[in-house]
Amino acid sequence: MPADNISFRPACPEDAETVFDITKASIAGLSRGCYSPAQIENWMGERTPLFYEELIARGRMTVCLRNDVVIGFVDAEPGEVTRLFVLPGAAGFGVGKRLLDIGVAQARLGHSGPIRLEATINAEPFYRRYGFRRTGRGQFSHGLGGEPIEIIHMEL
Repeated sequence: MPADNISFRPACPEDAETVFDITKASIAGLSRGCYSPAQIENWMGERTPLFYEELIARGRMTVCLRNDVVIGFVDAEPGEVTRLFVLPGAAGFGVGKRLLDIGVAQARLGHSGPIRLEATINAEPFYRRYGFRRTGRGQFSHGLGGEPIEIIHMEL
C-alpha cells in the first residue's frame, strides 16, 4: 500500500455509515482469538451510524483515505485517544501509526498531562510499540451495551 495513495481529512457527516462499517469490520477481523465469538458479535451493542454522526459533529474525528476510500479513522478528546480503527486489509501498513500520531496530537490540544486510551487485547502490542504503557485492566467504557469487553488501560 504505497504511502502516496494515503491522505487524511476531518470526518464529515457523510462518513458516519462508513466509520460504523469500519468499526464492525475491524472488530470482526482483528479481534478474533482475543475475544469470544459472542463478545465480537455483540460488541457494537445498540450502536448505529447515527452514533458516529454525533461523534463526527464534535469535530475531533479524522479519517484516513486510500485512493479516496476511507479505510480507517481516529477520534480523540483532550487527554484521551477514544477510538482508532482500520479495516483489516489496511492493518500492518503504517496507517494505524499515522492515525495514532494524529490522535495523540489532537488529545494534547488543551491538555498537558499523560495521554490515555483503552486498548483492546489484540491492539496492546501496537500501542506498546508506539510508547504507551499499561496502567491497568478494565472493561470498555465507550460502548453502548453488549457483553463486557476486557480492555487494557494505557498511557503515554
